[in-house]
Amino acid sequence: MVLLTNTTHIHITSWVITILLFLIAFGKPSKGVHMVLRLFYVLVFITGIALFITYNGMNPALYGIKMVAGIITIGLMEVTLVRKKKGKGTGGILISAIVLLIITIYLGFDLPVGF
Repeated sequence: MVLLTNTTHIHITSWVITILLFLIAFGKPSKGVHMVLRLFYVLVFITGIALFITYNGMNPALYGIKMVAGIITIGLMEVTLVRKKKGKGTGGILISAIVLLIITIYLGFDLPVGF
């Protein structure tokens, strides 16, 4: 667990890769990219939970809000890709995902552990 919580580098690296994979999967849908993206969703979730367990004593309310916002962001990203694959509209969900992603990143850098 020390490897996951010693610094935030693993978590930040995993969500940066997740965002890049999401953009690739949104631009050109591919089953392989989508599966790798789902693997990174799990990695972001595991590293985020590890950081939450370790550091939530500093500011439990904001860390809790950030964790919930991150989980909802991942859900919105997944729903966006599935709706695009089915040929349905993605505009509102994509905008919601982007706005919530920006809020989540801001909260992450604003919290005491930050970068």
